[in-house]
Amino acid sequence: MPGFEIFGEEERRQIQDVLDTGVLFRYGFDAARQGHWKARTFEQELAARLGIAHCHLCNSGTAALSIALAACGIGAGDEVILPPFTFVADFEAVLTAGAVPVFAEIDETLCLDPEALETALTPRTKAVIAVHMCGAMAAIDRIKAICDRKGLVLIEDTCQSVGATLRGKALGTFGHMGCFSFDPVKTITCGEGGAVVTDDAERYATAHAYADHGHDHIGNDRGAEDHPMIGYNYRISELNAAVGVAQLRKLDAILATQRNHKQALKAAMAEYGQIQFRHLPDPDGDSATFLSFMLPDEATARRTAQALGAAGADGCFYWYDNNWHYLRQWHHLKQMQTAAKLPAQLYDYCPNYSRISLPRSDAIMGRTISMQIKLAWSAEQLQTRIAAVRQVLDAL
Repeated sequence: MPGFEIFGEEERRQIQDVLDTGVLFRYGFDAARQGHWKARTFEQELAARLGIAHCHLCNSGTAALSIALAACGIGAGDEVILPPFTFVADFEAVLTAGAVPVFAEIDETLCLDPEALETALTPRTKAVIAVHMCGAMAAIDRIKAICDRKGLVLIEDTCQSVGATLRGKALGTFGHMGCFSFDPVKTITCGEGGAVVTDDAERYATAHAYADHGHDHIGNDRGAEDHPMIGYNYRISELNAAVGVAQLRKLDAILATQRNHKQALKAAMAEYGQIQFRHLPDPDGDSATFLSFMLPDEATARRTAQALGAAGADGCFYWYDNNWHYLRQWHHLKQMQTAAKLPAQLYDYCPNYSRISLPRSDAIMGRTISMQIKLAWSAEQLQTRIAAVRQVLDAL
């Protein structure tokens, strides 16, 4: 990853199709577009690949989360459980929906711990966002079983794990809705883009309308469409979708390259007893965007992360100090620094985020390093990286 490493003639050709028609808007202008429907094509091809009935392409993964929450009826006062290791978009989308984020511990999958999920449930819990972090899967089958038993909405954030599977079933297709991101640094990219997927025709229709100011998209005449609901503008442009069409068609090649590069690195590191690799419920389903591993303690992890960078093994992330992906550094959430008052600030049961204690998650993240797996490495560059990693681990 990411997909921009392999931009080529395929992307240029798809973009030129759009420019030749002059139709950058994803709806209407049927005659002028000369049969080119890039957003529609992407949706059809992604749905077919995932084995799911419906897909709606939007302008970001963040938008996808907001659309999914709305389509599942999650709103004012509802509690939504999510993990503390994720991208900030998850809690932002929950707060924007008027709902209340509730954080539960992760486990060695680096994703939501099913047992911690059960402990976090309250009578106000309405939904769970299970996040598939760093290219691989949460224990989504166990999480789904809990949600089914408790009557909870399950939304999957698969933004970092397109192409990953659990025992042959695509991530993003276990819950009521799945969300994807195609931003500039994702496995495949539209430049900016996202998608929601579902097998539920009613939720799909709601998502499609909600993402386009409530338009029902019935008929070919844009001006004749009705507004069955209030919505927002989460539309993607045909130019962004065109890039995505080309990238999606490269996904198999991307996954094969990532998996080969990761396996070579993992094999070289496996002989070091002080390394514990992230637990993968299904190693064969890993999309292999990252190689995540744990050191014996926080101090060793910090030294190792610094040493890897100094040795030339760039792209190693120490998430415990990262202000985008781990709750520990989300000072804006802890202080509820908002441009305008949010509904959650009015609920007396909204957690005091500055006082949240998640000791197991802290213990895991304090020891964890994730190494980005790049597509563009030559065989020589890969061997140079392996040598650099060995040099660092030999010195531990």
